[in-house]
Amino acid sequence: MRVLLVEDDVGISRFIHQGLNEAGYAVDVAQDGCQGIDYAIAAEYDAIILDILLPKMDGISTLKHLRQQGIQTPVLLLTACNTVQDRVLGLDAGADDYLIKPFDFTELLARLRALLRRPPLQVDVILQVGNLEMDTAQRLVKRGDRSIELSPREFSLLEYLMRNPNQVLSRTQIAQHVWSFDFYGDFKVIDVYIGYLRRKIDRDESDSLIHTIRGVGYRMSAESKPCSPDP
Repeated sequence: MRVLLVEDDVGISRFIHQGLNEAGYAVDVAQDGCQGIDYAIAAEYDAIILDILLPKMDGISTLKHLRQQGIQTPVLLLTACNTVQDRVLGLDAGADDYLIKPFDFTELLARLRALLRRPPLQVDVILQVGNLEMDTAQRLVKRGDRSIELSPREFSLLEYLMRNPNQVLSRTQIAQHVWSFDFYGDFKVIDVYIGYLRRKIDRDESDSLIHTIRGVGYRMSAESKPCSPDP
C-alpha cells in the first residue's frame, strides 16, 4: 500500500515515515500543502495522512482543493486541536478520520487500516488466488495448509499482485504502487523480489501463481503453469 504523508514537523515526519516503512507501506513525504497537492495529483495513493498546521497552504485548504480536483483518496487528518469545532471543520472539508497529537503509533496504524477497508476503495481483508490466501488485517499468508513468512516489502508486493488477479502488471506499475518516489528505476529490484516471492509461495507446489509476461511484466493467476525459479 502506498501512503502520502504531508507533515512539516521533521521529527514527527521521520517517526511516522520509519514506522510505516517498517509496517510495509511505501511512503512519500511532502512538507507543505502545495507540495502535498502536487504529490497527490502526480501519483495514485491508497491513503493520505495530512497535518492541519502546514506552511504555504494549511491542511484544511489542501484537503478542500484535493476534493475539488476529484481526488477521493481516504484522508486521515493530524491535528493538535481537540475541540469539536475543529474536528467538524476537518470532516466537513472531506476528511475520513482524524487523529489528535500526540498519538500512539499503533493507533495511527489501526486507523489507517480502517480507512483502507472503507468504500469507495472496497478493500477486501481476505484475498485469495488459487490455494494462496492472504489476510491483510492480520498480515498472514498461507498456501494450502502451509504458512508463509514474508518481509514487509514482499507482503506489499504480493498484496498488490493479489488485488489485481489475471491482470498483466508492468514493472512501472508495480514500482509506482509498491515503492515510493525514492525508487530510482532499477527494475531489477522488482525481479529480485518476484524471485523471493516465488521461492516462498511455490515451494513444494506443482504450479506457479506468478507468471512472467516477457517484455511487459507479471501476472498473478491460478492458471496451471509449472513452477520456475526464474523471476
